[in-house]
Order: sequence, then structure tokens, then C-alpha cells
Amino acid sequence: MRSMKSVSRNLLAVAAAAGLLAACSGGSSGASRVAASRIVKIGIDLPLSGADASVGISTEQGALLAIEQAQKKGLPGGFTLRADPLDDSLQGVHSPQQGASNVRSFVSDAAVLAVVGPYNSNVAAAEIPITNAAGLAQIGPSVVSDGLTLGKAAANLRRANPARNAFFRVCTTDSLQGAALARFARKLGFGRIYVIDDNETYGLDLANRFDHDFRRLGGTVLGHDHLAQDTQDFKSLLIKIAATKPDAIFFGGVTSTGGGLIRKQMFDVGLGRVPFIGGDGIADLATVAGKLADGAYFTLAAPNAERLPAARAFLKAYTARYHEPIGPYSANAYAAAQVAIAAIERAIAAEGGAVPTRAQVLAQVAATHNLQTPIGPVSFDAAGDIQNPVISLYGFKNGTPYFISQSNLTTK
Repeated sequence: MRSMKSVSRNLLAVAAAAGLLAACSGGSSGASRVAASRIVKIGIDLPLSGADASVGISTEQGALLAIEQAQKKGLPGGFTLRADPLDDSLQGVHSPQQGASNVRSFVSDAAVLAVVGPYNSNVAAAEIPITNAAGLAQIGPSVVSDGLTLGKAAANLRRANPARNAFFRVCTTDSLQGAALARFARKLGFGRIYVIDDNETYGLDLANRFDHDFRRLGGTVLGHDHLAQDTQDFKSLLIKIAATKPDAIFFGGVTSTGGGLIRKQMFDVGLGRVPFIGGDGIADLATVAGKLADGAYFTLAAPNAERLPAARAFLKAYTARYHEPIGPYSANAYAAAQVAIAAIERAIAAEGGAVPTRAQVLAQVAATHNLQTPIGPVSFDAAGDIQNPVISLYGFKNGTPYFISQSNLTTK
């Protein structure tokens, strides 16, 4: 009403009456539209139910904590920041089809300016063409398949708009993780290893790289088998493996696609004392195998946040908020959300407090440089990969993961 200060009292009265009538007949929807225009969202796509929920929920909690803290602090321009979490599990297992449906939902909501997720590489491969075509920034906390950012596979994912990259990740890649696992295996004294993978994007990539590098380092690969989807009984395969007398069994895949059952069934065929080794996909091995997980080793494509001074405030806040320890990628998800939040804030500021476009937010994500996070400073290279990645090695004792060591890795 500031523009009407100079008009007569009668005109003001008429305007006020008209406003009251509009409000009584539903005119308040105008105020709702104004309020809605000050809401910005970050989509979260993770497996939040079924077999992958143990890692999906703890990852989600990391992202939610960052968003809650940012909203409490306040965004430039008085915007309200909200999380929009969706479950990409279907019939109890992470699903590329469901992930694709989820990101289409994000794309259709103009308030969604960035996405954190997914957890699984095959889900990411289904989502990236959609977010890339829409120019919707997507930051993965845990997806490590090389083909999401590198080579012909990545180019195919971006074919809708080859000149634009909308996908980034705060974890390392399969090639670096597989190579590190091969080095870890040799340092642990393993000379003869049988390799199994779940034939999914992540597991196959990881197993192939491990196979190559383990041989290159002088190890012997006794065999390499690919699992059929939905297999539940691995005893015949394990009996065949037992005859080769391996020092260890390597599994490329996740707990829900065979890792947990293989470890349990190893004890049924006399392989219980044989070490089991894999990547971050079996970080939740004990959720299926319990104390039978003891004797298994896994890597995380991230540093051990509990040993980083930069993570102390995050760890304290996470424990206070959720009353439980962090999950394998809680800190990574917090960092991924930080990237999205910082980009949105910079874009709002650059627009003088106006709502930014997705293109403006995407440009700010790409420009992320030395952002301080619980996993260390985050910067991205031209492919969208984190610079100066770190990988950590863990084992299981009494069904609980314990930290062994970590290594700084060199990217491309």
C-alpha cells in the first residue's frame, strides 16, 4: 500500500474493503504465492527403505543436518530453505528407475535448485541425463563409478547437453578406490584372491580395476565371476572357490546385492576364516552378516571424519541431533549439501536478493573452491570430481567397523 499514500481517505477505504472481500473469498492465495516464491529447496535422493536403508538414512541425515543449520542461520534475501527427500528404493532395493522418477519430480518443481544424491552408481547413471538436460546441479556423496564423470560413458550421459556438466561428487572414483584396494590387499599379505562382482555399474567397475591392479602388483587372481541378479544361494560358487585355496575373496558390489549373504555362507562351506575384502559397498556388511563380518575389510571413498579437526563441530551436532554415530557417508552428504547451500547463497547474493536460476546455481557449484567441510576443503575439477581425494581402510571386529589407515590419492 506504500504507493497509495497520496490518495484520498475514501479511495483508501475502498481499497481496504476490496482487500478484505478478496481475503474472504480466497484472495489469501496471493500471499501464499508470495510466500512460496521465497522458498528454495534442495532435493535429496537416496535409498531410504529396504536393504539399503541402513546406509541411505544415515547419509540422508548428514544432508538434512546441513540444511537445517543453514535455515536456522538464515539465507540471503530472507529465503526459506527446505529439504525435499525422496526414496529411490523399489521393492526393497535401490532402483535406477525409481531414481530417474525422483529427479524428474525435482526438475518439475521450480523451487528445487540442487540435488544431493544418489548413493548408488547405477542409480546415478539413470539420473544424470535428466539433471544434466535440465541444468539442475547434482552432488553425489558416495557414487564412485568412473563412467559418471570420465570417458565415453560420461559423454553419453551428458549427450542431451554435452557442453554442460551438472553432476559433481565429493567422493573419489572406482579406479582410484580399486587401485587402493589392490595396494591394501598386498600390504595385508594377500597373494591369491578370488574375485566376485554383482555385475552392476559400481561393483563391476570396482572389481575390474581391482583385478587389473592386483595382478599388476604381483598378485594372482584365481578366478573372476559375475553374479546373476537376485541370487540368494552362493554355496555352489563358494565350494568352487574353496577348491582354489584363496588367501581372500574380493567382492565388487554392495551388501544388498550379495555381499552380506556371501559372507554368511562362506562359513557354511569352510571359508569362514578366509578374509573378505571389498569397497564402500560393504561398509554395512554387519547389518546382514552380524559378527560373521569379522575378518572382512572395506574402503570408504572419503577420509575418516572422526580424525579430522574440521569435523568436530559436525560430529557433535550430528550426535546431538540423531543420538547415534555417523554412518559411512554422513559427513560426505553434509559436505555435498554444504556445496549446494553455498552455491545457492552466492547466487542469491549475486542477484541482489532475488531468486536465482538453476543455471546460476550450477555455475556457482562448478566454481566451488576450498569450501571448508567436515571431510576437508572441497574443490572440483572440470569433470566434476573432487580434487585431492582421500580413501580409508576399515576392518570389522565384533560386528563393528574399525579404522585402519587412510591414503591421499592423486587424481587424473
